[in-house]
Amino acid sequence: MNLIKSLERISGKQVIILIIMIAVGIAIQSYVAGRGNQYTHYNNYVIFKQSYEHLIHNSNLYKLYPDEHFDFYKYSPAFALFMAPFYYLPDFIGLMLFNLLNAGLLIAALLRLRLPSQSYKFIFLFILLELAISLSMTQTNALMAGLIILGFTFMEEDKPFPASLMITLSVFIKLFGMVAFILWLFYPSKSRFIIYSIFWFTVLTILPILVNSPPDLLQQYQNWFTLLKNDHDASYGISFMGWMHSWFNLDLPKTGTVAVAALVFCLPLLKFKLYKLYFFRLQVLASILLWIVIFNHKGENPTYIIAMSGIAIWYFSQKTTSGNKILLWLAVIFTSFSSTDLITPGWIAERYVEPYAVKAVTCCVIWFKLLFDLMSENFTNAVLQEKVSKEQVGMLS
Repeated sequence: MNLIKSLERISGKQVIILIIMIAVGIAIQSYVAGRGNQYTHYNNYVIFKQSYEHLIHNSNLYKLYPDEHFDFYKYSPAFALFMAPFYYLPDFIGLMLFNLLNAGLLIAALLRLRLPSQSYKFIFLFILLELAISLSMTQTNALMAGLIILGFTFMEEDKPFPASLMITLSVFIKLFGMVAFILWLFYPSKSRFIIYSIFWFTVLTILPILVNSPPDLLQQYQNWFTLLKNDHDASYGISFMGWMHSWFNLDLPKTGTVAVAALVFCLPLLKFKLYKLYFFRLQVLASILLWIVIFNHKGENPTYIIAMSGIAIWYFSQKTTSGNKILLWLAVIFTSFSSTDLITPGWIAERYVEPYAVKAVTCCVIWFKLLFDLMSENFTNAVLQEKVSKEQVGMLS
């Protein structure tokens, strides 16, 4: 209780300042740590930055460059072009700006959601640890979450042009951002949204032609899809499928499982009378952010900032219940804390937490609970009657 009272005395601005300091601190720590045995402690940033050099020299973006970094570049040619400013910056500055871009966009996106002002500091505190994990790996997952949420908020404001840009940008970072296009169903500007989305897809697809010839760019796309196809067969990751495999020895077919999960995801969309409620649309947004992580065969620790952002929206957009509160704290313990040294010794995390997809379990349970609630007739009637007023927002208490 003393901890909760202490948290209540903290202002939202103080939490944002804390996040900014952590983002900068992580960048400085990564830079100062320098190289390990061979590669830097900010290897992913090097992959992103060097992709621009490979793009402008017509080198294959999607092969290994062991003299520069380990692991493959897996994003679009357009993303490589967007890394141009970072390529020309010193790593010390570039790392800080990259982390601030990720953290800042997610904060700005969450602040645009229509929630009571006192809830934001709890949302930021709730996602803080997962955000730090993602930033420490110089990943783009916070950026992904921010773009999808921004797309949602622009649609809420009947601004399909920037909304379609945000969601299309997320797709050109990681293809699973495509799921967010389902938000199109809820808004009146459907035809404009489709036209603008086609426009942005066309622009982002051909934009690297600024530094590539058309045949070379086409070859880059062919190389990208070859890599993604091979990558799909690699593992189950920290996902629903990874959970089923490690706990119950079930080898679920990836394509079939994702197809079934997509159908289940769409079931609440049959509740047409709920489309008019902001609460319902928020719950679908939360479902999207959870779904793209727990059914991603390449789910890994840093991707869970996306899922935890979804959980934050799910919990803080509705009235508190004992069951939801328990699930929220289980997510804090088993999703965020389980992969850190705060409560889990490193050898336990390495031997049990990741191999047994522990981070995914609570997120999967919450996603199924979210869907069950939306499909429940009693829940539907209660929501329609109450219309979920702005005051009906859960608190970490």
